[in-house]
Amino acid sequence: MRRPDYARRVVVTGLGVVSPVGNDKATAWDNLINGRSGLGEITRFDTTPYAQKWGGEIRNFNAADWMDAKAARRSESSMHFGVSAAKQAIADSGFEINDSNRTEVGVIFGSGAGGQALMIDSYAILHGKGPNRVAPTFIANALVDSCSGMIAIETGAIGHNMAIVTACSTGTHCVAEGAEAIRRGDCIAVIAGSTEAPLIEVAHAGFGNMRGLGSPRPGESIASVSRPFDRTRDGFVLGEGSGGLFLEDLELAKARGAHIYAEVVGYGSAADGWDMIQPIEGGTGSARAMKMALERRGVPFDEVDVINPHGTSTPMGDKRETEAIRAVFGDHTRKIAISATKSMTGHLMGGAGAFEAFATVMTVAEQCVPPTINYRDPDPECDLWIATEALQIPVRHALSNNIGLGGHNGAVIFKRYDGD
Repeated sequence: MRRPDYARRVVVTGLGVVSPVGNDKATAWDNLINGRSGLGEITRFDTTPYAQKWGGEIRNFNAADWMDAKAARRSESSMHFGVSAAKQAIADSGFEINDSNRTEVGVIFGSGAGGQALMIDSYAILHGKGPNRVAPTFIANALVDSCSGMIAIETGAIGHNMAIVTACSTGTHCVAEGAEAIRRGDCIAVIAGSTEAPLIEVAHAGFGNMRGLGSPRPGESIASVSRPFDRTRDGFVLGEGSGGLFLEDLELAKARGAHIYAEVVGYGSAADGWDMIQPIEGGTGSARAMKMALERRGVPFDEVDVINPHGTSTPMGDKRETEAIRAVFGDHTRKIAISATKSMTGHLMGGAGAFEAFATVMTVAEQCVPPTINYRDPDPECDLWIATEALQIPVRHALSNNIGLGGHNGAVIFKRYDGD
């Protein structure tokens, strides 16, 4: 263990994704910058009883390509997605985990609900076939920390290991806390990210009854369901997937000649303390998280060029987030390009923050802003600069913002790395 050094710089050297817009970095990024939606009809279950029949499903994915086949059979999709994203990120980084460093490589990988499908299936077996037919392995594979444990097993990274749970802010907190663990000296590198597989009937029914799920514009395709900040928005779309980032000490990355995508330079976390569902009036909790992220390492507010917002497409959520952004950035707000990638992926719930961190890192690395699709009818209460097409602009800093059920707010800032 090294001494804490809060001036220590942390960079992103590896990226991995499993998402409705692609199951690898290159495919997902290409679809994002070209504004291609990953939404479609749900095939996971019979949607006949439901008004909303659409979601962001993972397609063409085989868990056995990424983990031990027996372990894959005993677990479920959220773990499969997370292990894949983590392994992709490690491979992309070029970092070799071996006996000389494995105790110094950490895993901070969370989920909003973990293996909820496995829990529900086991409950059905209990009542349908009896207690003796319930698998003895189901509990260990259904916990929220199951994925972080399996990543350690599959990769050999046996350092600092934990799973953070903050609903839709989970991935944001995991990535930022991964950087903090490196600064504390707990690790030299961290596999950070989050995962979720919420396309199950009970979740779909619950969010539908909450009146949180949206619908396509009249006469338009499913791709139009998610339209953040548009005046006609009427709710979000459930999606599934995972994002993984490989973080490491800048000096270590430089010494081994790693490709550096971006630097992690700001982190803020705050609670609303207001309501389990609705964000607080004025978005003050989210505003405090963003302000903290700016202040933690002295990022000038007028050097933030892009925000990947929470942007779920709910009427109240987008309004409150707009108020929060305005409160933090003032007149600079209109100079910040808003890139709401949930317009293409839907809401990955606990997996959202890590996937959107991936998108934000790529925005900085490529100096290209993915568009917000489906934005056609501006809402005067959400008077932001919505990027409706891919923008090639100078990006000094980009902020990823997330707001979770229960009033959990997280913000992380990435900086362009120019070799200094």
